[in-house]
Amino acid sequence: MAIIRRRQQQGVAAAAATLVALMAVVVAAAAEAQPSPGVYPSRMFRAREFGRDFRSLWGAEHQQQEAAAPETGVTVWLDRRSGSGFKSRRAYRSGYFGTWVRLQRGYTAGVITAFYLSNGEAHPGWHDEVDMEFLGTTPGKPYTLQTNVFSLGSGDPPRSLGREIKFHLWFDPTADFHHYAILWTSDHIIFLVDDVPIRRYGRRSAGGAAGFPARPMWVYGSIWDASSWATEDGRYRADYSYQPFVARFSAFLLRGCSPHAPRTCAAPVAGDLTAAQLAAMRWAQRFHMVYNYCYDPKRDHSLTPECRTHLHPSSSSSNSSSSSYHG
Repeated sequence: MAIIRRRQQQGVAAAAATLVALMAVVVAAAAEAQPSPGVYPSRMFRAREFGRDFRSLWGAEHQQQEAAAPETGVTVWLDRRSGSGFKSRRAYRSGYFGTWVRLQRGYTAGVITAFYLSNGEAHPGWHDEVDMEFLGTTPGKPYTLQTNVFSLGSGDPPRSLGREIKFHLWFDPTADFHHYAILWTSDHIIFLVDDVPIRRYGRRSAGGAAGFPARPMWVYGSIWDASSWATEDGRYRADYSYQPFVARFSAFLLRGCSPHAPRTCAAPVAGDLTAAQLAAMRWAQRFHMVYNYCYDPKRDHSLTPECRTHLHPSSSSSNSSSSSYHG
């Protein structure tokens, strides 16, 4: 009888192990299967020639404009001498801003490729900014996409208050071009990857105008050396034996309201997410978010009113408990 019971227990344990393995496979498949957001802003507009909307800001010798018209883009690179950046020719007070990006494979630690909105040149020391930054990595580890929002100098010293939320993408951003976009309305900032909303930052939840960018901003792109913090808090630095570090931008979509447009002018894409978009955002946050400033116990959350006290897990990097947060 003891032998029979032992064999029964072994059978139950084997079945349980098989079930756990199957559940792991199902969860992994769910994490990789991008849900349909139902709405595709990247398909709503036609891209224009790069030089029509942008000009070189720095490192012009480290830029090469694509020749194929009309959806031209630009290749930028970083080496020992310089990085490179470009800026939109006009400012916007709201709008939809997107581009296709392909990143470099291999060792890219310390290197940041960025697509962002800012008015830092117009308001030095007191600026607004909305960031999508690709943080370089070491071979075998994924890129990190960092999203961030600054308002009224909150990102400038001595305040340096960031609202970083980071993701590991569900695809290889070095294998092909993927679409990244920022939707900025009077009430929301929404970050999108291949039309999937991954983060929504609201004016109301951010404490009103003090925490929400409202002044006109320009659109920027750049590649630069941020060895002091970009990769695992500066543990891995840019290694120029791997230079040049290259990023490719293509088919920019800039559609928005100029600072002088009538008050009735609004962003061309609605800031209210549909049920399918909300479900897609919950999926992205549940399976692919790796850091959220509101869950960081080292942060002073009294400075970020959008961080509700009941949404502070003990860990600074929580996925499962973060799916309901839309900061």
